[in-house]
Amino acid sequence: MADNKILRKLFHLFFLLKRPMTLGVRVLVENDKGEVLLVKHTYVEGWYLPGGGVETTETMAQTAAKELREEVGFEIIGEPKLLGIYKNSSASKRDHVAIYKAEEWREVERFTPNREIAEIGFFAVDDLPKDITAGNLRRIREFYFDEPISQYW
Repeated sequence: MADNKILRKLFHLFFLLKRPMTLGVRVLVENDKGEVLLVKHTYVEGWYLPGGGVETTETMAQTAAKELREEVGFEIIGEPKLLGIYKNSSASKRDHVAIYKAEEWREVERFTPNREIAEIGFFAVDDLPKDITAGNLRRIREFYFDEPISQYW
C-alpha cells in the first residue's frame, strides 16, 4: 500500500508541474444537521471539500457531479448551484477553482470508495478539523459566517 501512496503522490506532483493552466471544482455538501462534507486524500495532507479538475470535454457542473459521485458516492439531484469562482494562487498564477453547492443529493447504491480518498466525514461548520486546508476553510467561513469574500482561493 505504501508504494501505491508514493506513486499517487508522484503522479499528482507531475500533474501539478506539467499542466499550463487548470480549472478545478469543489462541492459544498450539507447534511440535515447543517454539517459540511469533507474528504481527506491519500496523496496530500489536510481536509478538502470534495472535487477535482475539469476535463476539456465537460462543463464545471458536470465535473462537480462526477467528482462527488466518484469521491464520496453522492449523486446531485438537479443542477448544482454555482457559488463563485476564485483564483487558486496557492497552485499557480493561472489556476481557478469554482465552488458549487449540491442543494439536493442522495447516496449512490453499492458505492465503491475511490482509492484516492483516505477519509470522508461530515463536520459542524463551527468545529472543523484543525488540518483543513486554508482555501477550503476560507470558502466555508465566507459561505456560513458572511466573512468578506476574497478573490483568491
